[in-house]
Amino acid sequence: MKLLAIVLIILALCVLGMAIKIWAKKDGKFSGTCASQNPHLNPEGEPCSFCGRLPEEADCKKS
Repeated sequence: MKLLAIVLIILALCVLGMAIKIWAKKDGKFSGTCASQNPHLNPEGEPCSFCGRLPEEADCKKS
């Protein structure tokens, strides 16, 4: 029973941490979330299926 309580507390802290990170980001957007920017996830260089951006069109500006 102790183990279950510890796991639930740790899981709750992780969810709370993600919620705070989303809340703290401007407009709730994370930079660099496009998978086409990662050469390990997109070795063929295909455009992103969500935004259509090509890997060479990387927008590396920090906001």
